[in-house]
Amino acid sequence: MSDALAGLDAIHWAALEHAYGTATDVPGLLRDLYRPEKAVDAVDELFSNVHHQGGGVYSAAPPALPYVLRAAADPAVEPVVRRELLEFVGALAYAANTSPSRFVTRTWPLAWDRAVTDLLPLLDDPATAPRIAVADTLAEAHHRADEVIAALRARWTVEREREARIRLIAAVGSLVPHADARRDGSLDWLRQLVHDADPAIRLATVQALRRALPGQDDGEDTYARTVSEVLFGSDPATWSPGGRSIRTTAVWALGLLGDDHAGRVEATGRLLAHPDPSVRAGALQAAAEMLGRRRSAVPLLLPAVARLLSDADRDPEPDNRLFAARVLGMCGHAARPWADSLADMVTDEGEPFLPAQTHAIWALSRLGDARCVPPLVRRLSGERLGFAYNSSHSDGWWTYDLSLTETAEGLGAHAELLLPALRARLATASTLDERRALCRILQSWGEAAAPAIPELIALLDTDSAVWALDALAAIGPAAARAAPMQRLRALLDAPPEGQSFAPRALALAYGRLTGDRDPALTLLLPRLGEPYGQYNPAILLGELGPAGAPYVDRLRELLPAHREGWLPLCVSEALWRITGRADEIVPVLVRAVAPFTESGGAYRAVIETVRLLGEIGPPAAPAEPFLKAFLDADERPVRHGTWRSVPEDDELCAAARTALRAITGSVPR
Repeated sequence: MSDALAGLDAIHWAALEHAYGTATDVPGLLRDLYRPEKAVDAVDELFSNVHHQGGGVYSAAPPALPYVLRAAADPAVEPVVRRELLEFVGALAYAANTSPSRFVTRTWPLAWDRAVTDLLPLLDDPATAPRIAVADTLAEAHHRADEVIAALRARWTVEREREARIRLIAAVGSLVPHADARRDGSLDWLRQLVHDADPAIRLATVQALRRALPGQDDGEDTYARTVSEVLFGSDPATWSPGGRSIRTTAVWALGLLGDDHAGRVEATGRLLAHPDPSVRAGALQAAAEMLGRRRSAVPLLLPAVARLLSDADRDPEPDNRLFAARVLGMCGHAARPWADSLADMVTDEGEPFLPAQTHAIWALSRLGDARCVPPLVRRLSGERLGFAYNSSHSDGWWTYDLSLTETAEGLGAHAELLLPALRARLATASTLDERRALCRILQSWGEAAAPAIPELIALLDTDSAVWALDALAAIGPAAARAAPMQRLRALLDAPPEGQSFAPRALALAYGRLTGDRDPALTLLLPRLGEPYGQYNPAILLGELGPAGAPYVDRLRELLPAHREGWLPLCVSEALWRITGRADEIVPVLVRAVAPFTESGGAYRAVIETVRLLGEIGPPAAPAEPFLKAFLDADERPVRHGTWRSVPEDDELCAAARTALRAITGSVPR
């Protein structure tokens, strides 16, 4: 160990940096790699400090690299630690290859070149774990692609571990675009492997060819034919080595079809009827991803998803029924033909698996189907709620609990039936999260929530005062007549502790409820020019209408401050509501939405901006081509990768149709 750490203390670590400041902790972590009881934690800390979240390479990385590689090559170090060290080196190399050069320390290229020389012998390491990891790491050696490809292919001839062979294939595919002498020969080698007897090798080779020839199908239908032959002609257990699940492998394999949308849809639909429940689970996730990305996938895939809930083809796997209900709910009104199947699931007799039953209730609420109301009343009245009090906005397809608020907020037309149970639950709610969720439901119902005014007033002396006052303001005149004004003023003077947002939120809600805007103006106007304080003041000034005229000049100064997001929307709306002039704000609003017609990724502020354009009407005519572009798109111009993609796209389309109708008097079919 002493030789491996030679010269460590001669390095001026205090002059080097990592993500958390000076790198004085790095030598201790490098020593800990040789202490079995500390090695795993040392690798984790090195990863966290020196690599952090990627995006660049810190100055501490190059001098640490030789010591990391010595530990990775030392057979006395645990194989799992050696593998993690090599993954750490690969992560640094990937960050250097993908980050702007200004974020990569100038000493990295030389250190990485020396590291590649040290990494190549590890391809023949006796331990499997390091051999697997080193192939992935060497895939980043773009500057020595020909040499590394030769070493990888030489190792292939003697490698017998299936996972290691697959990593060798992947690394060659990644390096081919950077190769010269070895390019054509390596492509021919990969083309031969497409016909290998091992299904996992065949799929890995398709992925490698996609990396080697980005944007190209290597020959007529090569990828589609190979993937189809594997998925429909072999045992799912043979599709992937190692620990990757069949579900994950199915999603990955379908993704190998790339831009062959018709092929992906066809293969996914077939896999939804596969006899293996794990394959069906993967097909459901793949279907959700395609439905969330392309509108044209809905009529092609949604019937196949719905069949998993039908009496004849009901999936025996409860998690698959849950996911199928989630996909139907995600697709909203497009799922109306299968509302009966969802309605059959909302009782214990129809669906014994409570989470799947919960998803069916949510899906019916997305359809506006009244059959979700009785089971929701039972949930609110009993102990088995089954819904979360908070909303999750994370990406991905994991089936977290759905939000009670998002399930019930669209059911204001059924408030009379839901209110008794909701009021009783609100009166006995034991946590802030529960009270907040119930208040938000009442707020979304507006005037229909008036019977709950007593319960809301009772919350004004609690940590839920902000949300209670928001709900009272949404209810309107009936709440204003019942609200105790002295209590409200006292609340403004002494808001709940520990809620830094409470003074601003309470002042806004108080003004909406009572018409007295002075407390909000006093509190918010000084923040109008602050970098993170403009939105609420702009909203408040817009609510003043013509009475906000004294502040027009300050709003105009902010108008060009940002090109997209909430600021141009809030400031533009405030100016329009104060002055009635559309000419100065329509260009700003159009500029804020136009990029999303081409790049996609539209978020809530874009949808609200489109709604405002519709409210403005004919003077918003310059927005017409962009609104039509939103409607004409097949790829949904919203964020992808989450069930919210379809609801957000539906909202965007509805807002665009309403705006076009207001602007032109008609909507294109």
